[in-house]
Amino acid sequence: MSIDISDEILSATRRTEAEMRQEITVMLFQKEKLTLAQASRFAGMNRIAFQHLLASRQIPVHYDVEDFEQDIKNLREMGRL
Repeated sequence: MSIDISDEILSATRRTEAEMRQEITVMLFQKEKLTLAQASRFAGMNRIAFQHLLASRQIPVHYDVEDFEQDIKNLREMGRL
């Protein structure tokens, strides 16, 4: 699925498309609609960069069992576990 954000909206908010995607993602993360892993992917950022974005806004990271399991899976796929 793709999301089209009109130039009018981008202009009104003075945001780039990437910045608007990040804004939407942060909002969904704060409302606990997305996990950290989902949010970082949706924002088009690696997890560390997304965590830095959250930290810059003083938004706590919700790290739950699903996030932990995803981290374990990723480490196994990378051959680090």
